[in-house]
Amino acid sequence: MSKDTKSRREALKTGAAVGVGLMLGSNMTSASSSVPETAPKPTMSKRVPVRFDDPKWNRDAKARMEAYIDDPSKFSYGSGEGVVSGVRDNEKVRELMRFEIFSTIRVVQQPDGSYQRLLRELVFYRDLETNEIMDEWDNPYTGERVRVVDVANDPFNYVISEFRAPPPSYGGLNEVKPAKIPFILNWKHISDDIISLEQDIHLYYPSALQPDKWPRESPGEMSRVSERFRFFCRRQDLENPDLAHVPSHGCWSRITPWFPWMLMDQGPGHISYLGNMSSRQSLDLYPKDTLERVKRLYPEYLEAPTTWEEPSLSSLEHYALDQTPAPPRKDL
Repeated sequence: MSKDTKSRREALKTGAAVGVGLMLGSNMTSASSSVPETAPKPTMSKRVPVRFDDPKWNRDAKARMEAYIDDPSKFSYGSGEGVVSGVRDNEKVRELMRFEIFSTIRVVQQPDGSYQRLLRELVFYRDLETNEIMDEWDNPYTGERVRVVDVANDPFNYVISEFRAPPPSYGGLNEVKPAKIPFILNWKHISDDIISLEQDIHLYYPSALQPDKWPRESPGEMSRVSERFRFFCRRQDLENPDLAHVPSHGCWSRITPWFPWMLMDQGPGHISYLGNMSSRQSLDLYPKDTLERVKRLYPEYLEAPTTWEEPSLSSLEHYALDQTPAPPRKDL
């Protein structure tokens, strides 16, 4: 990392940035003790009915879906996989590559009853045909071979309280501060024992990759980002007070600018992610090449953070800190 990169990072750390994450914190399950998939669930000592209209119940239920509320020494693994597509006007949506997520998460309860949600997450990209993790990619829009940059968000933290969390500030770039409202989530009964949870976020804020400095990487002066989460869990798990962590699974989508490393020269269009989120109770369930890459390049991501740190940034802001602007195309 260059001296300039370090100074930019330090400058951003002066601003608070409590974020919502690329994605997967809320679908995690037990990991720190490598509990086998067949491990029995705790018996229910007393059924506690769901209370969807109670902000404190929502706070505790969401924290239980994130990780373990009974022991901050425990952390959770989460995973996801799906397809990355390109979207441009006047043409069909084009599948570009696959993605895979590896993340670790911890929740730590505070004296006021709120929880610090502490997350590290990685996203790797796979070739559509071979399914191999890519370090280079042939951009079909430009005909240029480009260097693939993994997503490595450390940290991506936010607070779960009885009031709705503000949107991520991304180091002060997003200045929207909504009114303080109770934390009531959008739960629905899917069947007698299956409950769904919908959570969406839609952002439009100044880009960390401004065109004057990042002409090849920039999406323009503004970044438009949307994420949609759909979680599914068992009602009997939510109503079991002896279950410190509630496993959940679901799907996730994200609309985001072109990846900076695609070098789209501010061309029109955007990226669309769509995939599933799945719980992991053991590292044994991850693909071998995923674990090898994490252990080789990102060993600290094998455990969730233990303390709150700032700022929490998305992959776009990390790119602006960690990378340097690409030179002009040689064939232009």
